[in-house]
Amino acid sequence: MSALLDIRGLRAGYGRVEVLRGVDLQVGEREIVALLGSNGAGKSTLNNTVSGLVPASAGSVRFDGRDLTRAHYREVVRRGLIQVPEGRRIFPNLSVLENLELGSFTRGRERRAANLERVFATFPRLRERRDQRAGTMSGGEQQMLAIGRGLMAEPRLLILDEPSLGLSPLLVEEMFALIRRLHDEGLAVLLVEQNVGQSLAIADRAYVLENGAVRFAGLPQDLLASPELRQAYLGL
Repeated sequence: MSALLDIRGLRAGYGRVEVLRGVDLQVGEREIVALLGSNGAGKSTLNNTVSGLVPASAGSVRFDGRDLTRAHYREVVRRGLIQVPEGRRIFPNLSVLENLELGSFTRGRERRAANLERVFATFPRLRERRDQRAGTMSGGEQQMLAIGRGLMAEPRLLILDEPSLGLSPLLVEEMFALIRRLHDEGLAVLLVEQNVGQSLAIADRAYVLENGAVRFAGLPQDLLASPELRQAYLGL
């Protein structure tokens, strides 16, 4: 498998505090990869380093064969590597439409109208609320908006950081069905989730991160088949 995203020996942190300690991780074309681990394991730091928001101190990040290790975050977006961050981070005082249009500011601007129609077809509720202030919507609707904004940038790989956080059980089911549908349409996904069962059910491969290092890399069924790994890293 040729990796679309190829991370080798990645180290990063904040000041003198090293969070990532030599991480290797790959995501192939049209693949869902689950990144699991407890709070504080380094998952969000990995996302932000890959996205150009946190500088790497060592190692490399390559995307579609290009070295993006120390690229500016706008260059990362231009290449089609898009993160939907934890906590949604929408603009609450802007309308749904304005939030979506901002998603195509760096990439996909020429096809904004067509991409907007695609997002509205994927999330009909956003079409209904296109003129509504984003901050007045429910948590589930705001998560739809955050993902829709990511799709406006025509991602080749979408990093989803805790997309089911704070959602009702029914909306969680809908969220994972959406991720599977986006994957079936050809999108590669790096899925960072606390919902272990749902993540492993749709993932092609999985990584477990502990204290900034990879403790498991392989097939979901192999992870679930090991009582030691399940108990130590997944709490199952």
